[in-house]
Amino acid sequence: MASKKLTPIRHTNRTAKLIRQTPRSAQTAAELTRKPKQIVYRKLDSCPTGLTDEEAQALREKGQVNRITGPHKDSKLKLLWRAVATPFNLVLLILAVMSFVTDVLSAPADQRDPSTFIIILTMIVASSIISFVQSSRSSDAVESLLDKIQITAAVTRNGETTEIPTDEIVPGDVVTVAAGDMVPADMRLVASKDLFCSTSSLNGESAPVEKTATPLGSSREGETYLDYPDVVYGGTTVVSGSGTGVVFAVGDDSVFGALAQSLSKDESSQTAFDTGIASVSKLLLGLTAAVVPLVFLINGFSKGSWTDALLFAIATAVGLTPEMLPVIVTSNLVRGSILMSHAGTIVKRMGAIQDFGSADVLATDKTGTLTENRIVLEKHLNMKLEESDEVLTYSYLNSFYQTGMRNLTDKAIVSEATKRLDIKTIGKAYEKVDEIPFDFERRRMSVVVRHTDGHRVLITKGAAEEMLACSTHKQVQGTASPLTGSDRQQTLAEVKKLNSQGLRVILISYKDNPRVAGELNARDESELTLIGYLAFLDPPKQFAKETVASIVRQGLRVKVLTGDNEAVTKAVCREVGIPTNTVLDGSEVESMSAEELTQKVDRCDIFVKLTPEGKTQVIRALRKAGHTVAFMGDGINDAPAMRAADVSVSVNTAVDVAKQAADIILLKSDLEILEEGVLLGRQVFVNTMKYIKITLSSNFGNILSVLIASIFLPFIPMLPLQLLVLDLMYGISCVSIPFDTVSERACEQPRPWTTKGLLPFMFVFGPVSSLMDIVTFALLFRYVCPMVVGAEWVGATLSQRALFIAVFHAGWFIESLWTQEMVIHALREPGLPFIGQHAAPPVLWATFGMSVLGTVLPYSDLAEALDFGPLPGWYLVAVAGIMVLYLILVSFAKAAYIHKDPEREVTFL
Repeated sequence: MASKKLTPIRHTNRTAKLIRQTPRSAQTAAELTRKPKQIVYRKLDSCPTGLTDEEAQALREKGQVNRITGPHKDSKLKLLWRAVATPFNLVLLILAVMSFVTDVLSAPADQRDPSTFIIILTMIVASSIISFVQSSRSSDAVESLLDKIQITAAVTRNGETTEIPTDEIVPGDVVTVAAGDMVPADMRLVASKDLFCSTSSLNGESAPVEKTATPLGSSREGETYLDYPDVVYGGTTVVSGSGTGVVFAVGDDSVFGALAQSLSKDESSQTAFDTGIASVSKLLLGLTAAVVPLVFLINGFSKGSWTDALLFAIATAVGLTPEMLPVIVTSNLVRGSILMSHAGTIVKRMGAIQDFGSADVLATDKTGTLTENRIVLEKHLNMKLEESDEVLTYSYLNSFYQTGMRNLTDKAIVSEATKRLDIKTIGKAYEKVDEIPFDFERRRMSVVVRHTDGHRVLITKGAAEEMLACSTHKQVQGTASPLTGSDRQQTLAEVKKLNSQGLRVILISYKDNPRVAGELNARDESELTLIGYLAFLDPPKQFAKETVASIVRQGLRVKVLTGDNEAVTKAVCREVGIPTNTVLDGSEVESMSAEELTQKVDRCDIFVKLTPEGKTQVIRALRKAGHTVAFMGDGINDAPAMRAADVSVSVNTAVDVAKQAADIILLKSDLEILEEGVLLGRQVFVNTMKYIKITLSSNFGNILSVLIASIFLPFIPMLPLQLLVLDLMYGISCVSIPFDTVSERACEQPRPWTTKGLLPFMFVFGPVSSLMDIVTFALLFRYVCPMVVGAEWVGATLSQRALFIAVFHAGWFIESLWTQEMVIHALREPGLPFIGQHAAPPVLWATFGMSVLGTVLPYSDLAEALDFGPLPGWYLVAVAGIMVLYLILVSFAKAAYIHKDPEREVTFL
């Protein structure tokens, strides 16, 4: 669906340059702007009644699909190429070619042995398949999850206006948009009413731009296609008003599509987690870059074979490079997104899972999250606070006939009027003439209706303060009189009293015989006559208090950001357990400097009467204060704040612009689902960090082991092929980590990304595995190899030395693989491995399965191909003892590590 494919564009100098260039859609816009509607319809092969279903289907079959494709979704072939063309596979391919040349082409006919070449090719295929499957799953998961997010538009087909998925829109369709909608395609307006659009998705400008179907005058000097007053573009959002247009460009052919494809090739935003992953990779690559030349030089000078030294150095570099890190991260995110979808949470941006788990502040609107999202009109009172059918009738006419941003308030009014009034008779008696749509500055909206007797009346409803500001009279028992200062105070007192009961109150006024249609604007909302109160109840959700308490226990502080007033908000917050001691009003927020607001946001949990800009200011202040902020919203007024948050959350019933701004979408507006999403986000983060910390310590230990072996051993400690097989087997077992269990304690608090503590962790636990390698080196060199060969190294013949080396390689291969696999169990959690903490079955099967397979290799038919020598059976018992010793030493090291600084325990959680 087109709208959900759109992603916010970071505006840079290059963006500005691209905007100045003229997309093909812009050329069409230039041909249509300021042309009569009849010409517009004719040029686009359309008409006021829209296309037929058959005409639309024919256009879709010709490729007119309203979906942005190209760089946003890679083909399976491209994913496969990326999986194959990796540095890891490149090194393997070089070794394969060298093996083929030396073992097949250059070898005598009776000595040709292609087994090494075949093994390396098998490794290339295996690693490529793993990478391709994970990348493909990631791509498919995002697509399938996004398909659950339904975004529709009001399209006129076959003469009737219906809601259809936005990706079914084609050129020539007649589409109607209103406040809160995202424009689904490039359109030439044919009708509009007080239409204002935000074009920030195209040019970064935050101020809404007025659009009108009947522009006055000719084009202005310097006008660009974005300035055309009667053209709206896909990806922009309707801030207020409404409009109808004829589509002339969809999907990739639209202005947004062209711009998005151009920018996505070399511009992408990175989350803190992306940056953190990159920093870990750089750290390991830096260590590798420092160590590998040393390994090459040491082995070259000490062993005399520079070719062997070079191949060993290359294999060492591959073994130390975290080539599986992208696969593990992707696997974690894919698994997390699938689990979250089962919990009713759809992830649009994969990286948002980690941000979700890192959040320590949940900022949310009040309606629909803390409350039931089913507003009921409890009271419709006249100025004497008596139930009044006249007040309900005026309210019904206002809500029923307005075409702008229809919300729960309007639905509640229409529902109550349907029960209490003869709406059929009212509908026959009145017809709509004009309207002034709602906006967040005026906080009111107006409709003009005409009675069958010709009498016209403007009906306005809105927030109490704003309505009192434009009302000059009040009506009591059919008689209007001036609205005095004491009347205003009394009205506000009554509103406050109703608010304290948890009722949200708006006022309703009218004015007889306003200006004629077409000339009406917001200035006409003056000298109104106040006739009554409308009081709405939006009760807290049944388990909201328990859920809020649970979220707080998980380390999130809940802050309410609402456009509602203080009394109503405090009443709801008291019921759900949110502190109400400190409240900041929107006017206070907007009058503060950024520094002042940053200092106050920590102490305040309730922010009331906020404009969209005010909500954004609060979110930015919270982030500036060092918090990771998740913001949950569902209205057009929430979209700017959602974009400002670290992670934005919406619901599937939200307006289009809110769903577009969201990173995560809840299929139900329920805090319990949000709570589950947070926990799953933390689990994904913990399992990703497991791999990172295990890889750091394991690779650092391997670096030390290779350096020590290169210095003291008279031969290369392991053949390049053996190193690569070892690395591949360990990497395959690590693919199970995303399926590991995570303790409840690990998910108790937010998990912000930080590299703090990773280096001490690496320097403490890496040498422990190196110590086991040194013990193994001594055991093999002093006892095992001489026993098998029948001679010490110094006194051995050339053939005995060859066997000595082969036995040593086999022995270290087995111990090194077991050590790396046991690292996963030793460092996954703080408890004693297999006793105080237990890995999930997939991890157990993967680690022990690979360990057993690696142990069998030196005894199998592949031993000769891998240049492994025979090992005595008792050596395996010795390896088992070394593993027990290793696990004991790691446990002592963990205890000492945590004892030195108790806060370090979080490293294992």
